[in-house]
Amino acid sequence: MTSQQNSTTKLDYGLILSLMLMCIVSCVSIYSAQKTGQYGSENFLLKQIFWYGVGVGIISIVIRFDSDQLKKLSWYFYGFGLFLLLFLIIAPDSIAHEINGAKSWFQLPGIGSLQPSEFVKVFLILALSRVVVDHHQKYLVKSIKTDFMLLIKLGFVTMVPLALVMQQPDLGTSLVFIAILLGIIFVSGITWKLLLPIFGGFSVIAGAVLSLVVWYPNLLEKYLHVKQYQLGRIYSWLDPYNYQSDTGFQLTRSLLAIGSGETGGKGFGHRDVYLPESHTDFIFSVVGEEFGFIGGSILVSLFFMLIYHITKAGLETKNDFYSYICTGVISMITFHVFQNIGMTIGLLPITGIPLPFISYGGSSLMGNMFAVGLIFSIRYHYKKYMFSSEA
Repeated sequence: MTSQQNSTTKLDYGLILSLMLMCIVSCVSIYSAQKTGQYGSENFLLKQIFWYGVGVGIISIVIRFDSDQLKKLSWYFYGFGLFLLLFLIIAPDSIAHEINGAKSWFQLPGIGSLQPSEFVKVFLILALSRVVVDHHQKYLVKSIKTDFMLLIKLGFVTMVPLALVMQQPDLGTSLVFIAILLGIIFVSGITWKLLLPIFGGFSVIAGAVLSLVVWYPNLLEKYLHVKQYQLGRIYSWLDPYNYQSDTGFQLTRSLLAIGSGETGGKGFGHRDVYLPESHTDFIFSVVGEEFGFIGGSILVSLFFMLIYHITKAGLETKNDFYSYICTGVISMITFHVFQNIGMTIGLLPITGIPLPFISYGGSSLMGNMFAVGLIFSIRYHYKKYMFSSEA
């Protein structure tokens, strides 16, 4: 026997509050960032408000799809995403020209730039969730062999869009794909007897490569044909002040902006540090300078609140497909937040990853709203039973 719920009680108001607060923070920060005069008359605030409106429309559509419908559509979404990434590579410069050395955007008349990889992140979450659910339904008895088969499936589904994104090239999005894959692998039930040696080996390789980059770059250049300029981001991350006239300029300016904000900040609209493109990837620097450590901590707390509500939705549902979707969305948003804030304060290399729901960008915002729309769908179609949880 189920309890009847009207459409208003099916909404997650905690999630709605989180998005509303982030919208306010985003608009305030972007308004302040564009006042520095480096953008001319372009009004990013109005555009961001417009994209938030589009995002609300996306949520209102996605929320209507239940788990069965999403599961059936997952491969269609995935295939459509691969088509967009492939077409982006072969598209003429008139509709997809390079920006900052990367061919990652479609130029659409009347809309502006559209980055398909932001949507492919969500399509990948749906596809990986479908793979895990189908695998567990097929193999009811687990073994090392079946777990290894699942790992191969998940790896293959991720590697195809990952290879296409690396062709752009877009390192930041590639890392997000890997973060989503790892998050779903860790909750998929694959035995640690299989995961520990695999990820241990990758960790050793990654550590060895980083050591070569720092101490023996000539070996990478000689045997792997890696150019010195390709290592610039690593060097400017490790020692930004020696590269502040070139690749370390943004990081040093970001550190100066955040540091000058101190505890309480300089106040809204009182910015002194010039920082290019501060309305996009370095929006956290704007928050840090104007509102200080307190403002930055409040913003981080908003993300914790968002992750809490997504985690709560994943734990309350007994639908495995929904649970894996929640895991994928949490992995995506968490990696974005840690990477973006980490790069603005010098803890991580600069990769060009925006701060979710805060940085200016239509593609990023629509992709994130699509992901959150999936979480709203979980709550909207959640059923409570008298003697058992949702089947």
